[in-house]
Amino acid sequence: MNTVPIVVAGHVDHGKSTLVARILLDSGHFADGKYEELLAAARRRGIAVELSFLLDAFQLERDQAVTIDATRVWFASPRRRYEIIDAPGHVAFVRHMVSGAADAAAAVLLVDAAEGVSEQTRRHALLLALLGLPTCAVAVNKMDAVAFSEAAFRATASAVVAMLSAAGLACAGIVPTVARDGDNLVRGSARLPWYGGPTLVELLDALEAPEARERPTRFLVHDVYRRGDERVLVGSVASGRIAEGMTLAFSPSRETATVTGVVRFPEARHAAVAGEEIGITIDRPLFIEPGDVASELIGPPTLARHVEADLFWLDAEPAHAQDAFVLRCGTRDGAVTLTAIRSVVDVATFATDTADRLARNDVADVVLHAVRPLVVDLEGSALARFALYRGGRIVGGGRLRAATNAPAERPRSANVFASERRARTREPGFVVWLTGLPCSGKSTLAERLAATLAEDGVDAYVLDGDRLRTGLNGDLGFSLADRSENVRRTGEVAALFADAGLVAIVALVSPMRDDRARARAAAPGHFYEIAVQATLATCERRDVKGLYRRARAGELRDFTGIDSPYEAPAAPDLVVDTDVHDLEAGAAVLTDFVRALLLRRS
Repeated sequence: MNTVPIVVAGHVDHGKSTLVARILLDSGHFADGKYEELLAAARRRGIAVELSFLLDAFQLERDQAVTIDATRVWFASPRRRYEIIDAPGHVAFVRHMVSGAADAAAAVLLVDAAEGVSEQTRRHALLLALLGLPTCAVAVNKMDAVAFSEAAFRATASAVVAMLSAAGLACAGIVPTVARDGDNLVRGSARLPWYGGPTLVELLDALEAPEARERPTRFLVHDVYRRGDERVLVGSVASGRIAEGMTLAFSPSRETATVTGVVRFPEARHAAVAGEEIGITIDRPLFIEPGDVASELIGPPTLARHVEADLFWLDAEPAHAQDAFVLRCGTRDGAVTLTAIRSVVDVATFATDTADRLARNDVADVVLHAVRPLVVDLEGSALARFALYRGGRIVGGGRLRAATNAPAERPRSANVFASERRARTREPGFVVWLTGLPCSGKSTLAERLAATLAEDGVDAYVLDGDRLRTGLNGDLGFSLADRSENVRRTGEVAALFADAGLVAIVALVSPMRDDRARARAAAPGHFYEIAVQATLATCERRDVKGLYRRARAGELRDFTGIDSPYEAPAAPDLVVDTDVHDLEAGAAVLTDFVRALLLRRS
């Protein structure tokens, strides 16, 4: 039976912990004698019994009647098993909700029937939406405080629906409840005869189960231990699976290694799945440090120095543009600067407005710049959410929306501006970037294109991997990190050629999408990505140097397509399929495309 995580959120006094405790009590999930033990303890201390005490782990919480940390409990309905995350509600403890709700599949939002939608309710709705939760069930609690009035319930429900819609949350349903007594939680209520809908648990059972698709493998490294002569990388499987024999790429270095063992203390195992804390051993002495992320070769996380994010600001001290922070994503910390505050949400209306600073509980659209590349995902992953720290304390958290390695603005050309050069050359410059597996035909097509353009009187220059590695990139190897730097340097040179009015034709394997995106950002508006497409079998058949054969024999490491990943363009400007087209036909397709660009841009 799959476990569905549900976060329970709401105002500090609206009864979250009581609701969770009552669901467990009425569904028979407390150990025998636990409730009686609570009654006896209350009598000894001379206080009234509060069901929430069943969940509150800290003596401080019992004394203050406030939940401080997120409590996780489990129960099973007739349909499925649930993990309930009782998230803190008091404004002073909202920061814990960032982690408490981070892995929830849906939310239950509590609203006091007498008080209605409060400011904190609105903030929690924004935070739940910010964390990417797909839907929200609502419990209008403490119906006894409004004499079980249907009119009062309908008025509150109407306000809740409007609020959730404005916040961008889907409403799965609204249930009138009295959590203290169990009305409409597990069983129906005779005190609310006008309500004919499902109980809260029935409403949860009716929710669609989370998508079953498996997410890309993400192994978050916490530490590196030595066990004799063996190094063990200790961490957590955030998604996917890790198994002996898998080849992994470690970010941000992009170095690769094969898993030689999965260690789950005290015994070794062949495989581990999401949610497990394990150790792994690998076949190469790579430099791995805490915060690194291991993935499969296909679909690694993004490396980015510039991110756009939705940020929930938690600190009493305001945040301003150009303030410095530490960003934690997964297990990696990185220094970042808040480079821009684009807009802030008005909690009363959910409208956005400009602001020059962030105050406590503000929700904002921001831009962050990292000193070193961040390892991130943009959706559905432990690497899609982050926390911000300042002075050792958490001050904000949120979700990433976009990531790039390109700076926000590129410097203007020194000396003569590009527009002036183009006025003299009469030809606009641009970059034609050919990417594909080794031996797919990139260099051959590039040389044929350059020759044809020369006949047309167009200045063009070919930058290919072999030529660049004898000079400019001669100090680089073939690890993913070195390949990334190879692409970066080539992209910068190609952008300069285009800026000078030439057609820069690049023929480079350039296996990673992020690296090609950075090259595109170097020549904004003047970059065209060409996918030179061929099957692996075709490329091996064309391999006159025997590189594929050597890679399969283990003589060459980190060879693209064999033991190093290749990410095909998601949306290329042109595809030249060299399995379908011979040399002449493929060159003609590419030439026609470039000639059309010249006509359009002249």
